Amino acid sequence: MNAWVAGARPRTLGVGIVPVLVGAASAPAFVAWRFAAALIVAIGLQVGVNFANDYFDGTRGVDTASRLGPPRLVASGVVSANAVGAAALISIFVAAVAGLALAIVSSPVLILFVGALALIAAATYSGGPKPYAGLGLGELMVFLFFGLMATCGTAFVMAETVPASAWWCGSVLGLLAVAVLVANNLRDIPTDAEVGKRTLAVRLGVRGTRRLYRACVVGAFATIVAGVLAFIVDERVGLTQWGLLGLAGWIPAIRPLELVGAGEGAELIPVLTGTALVHATTGLLLAAGLVLARTS
Repeated sequence: MNAWVAGARPRTLGVGIVPVLVGAASAPAFVAWRFAAALIVAIGLQVGVNFANDYFDGTRGVDTASRLGPPRLVASGVVSANAVGAAALISIFVAAVAGLALAIVSSPVLILFVGALALIAAATYSGGPKPYAGLGLGELMVFLFFGLMATCGTAFVMAETVPASAWWCGSVLGLLAVAVLVANNLRDIPTDAEVGKRTLAVRLGVRGTRRLYRACVVGAFATIVAGVLAFIVDERVGLTQWGLLGLAGWIPAIRPLELVGAGEGAELIPVLTGTALVHATTGLLLAAGLVLARTS
């Protein structure tokens, strides 16, 4: 059981859960069961992607003994590849069932289309003949699916509308989710390059990837400011001033930004965990701001 829990990578689940919380907070209405279903979709897809990544990287020899970070189930031999592959399929199936329920009660064609894209993205991140993680497209897909689509999609299934605040917050969380992935891939540049996995980090090199990480973090907080300024000009297209609470997420971001400048190998692991904390902190503060804006 401990191995399965570790293989699900619980520290990464916030990347999927937090956008659902923020999306629900941005919606003008709240329906408890739809919120629960959206959480199941997010967690199911996140766990499914994690298990699928473990399966494909393990069977293709991408994960080796020289890899840093927590051991993978398939590569370490703790669990069979077939069992991990089955776990990935089950997780994605659970997410699909919850997503189908949401589609039926909201906008079937739109939700089913977006859901199909999400399932395809989950399956082809590290699977298929040309996994897009190895084509340098992982960051773009993370921004879209764990940023905009997760946040705006949750708002839509709640009230069948997407307020401007959801787009702004989705962009913030998308950039921070990308920063989490960039931190992970920066750490794995040597091992990924060795096995021919051409992630964006491998393509940019260490220096370029460090710059990309900083740009994502700084860009996320700049987006909050831009959203509030837009709100001051026109409330219909901006992010409430309460969104400025999210800027407090900069405090836990200071340490990862310092470490990413010179850290190598295992020294980059705190950058990854620290960035996940920044993502969660900023997202929860944005959600709190959205709730306060509606109740104050």
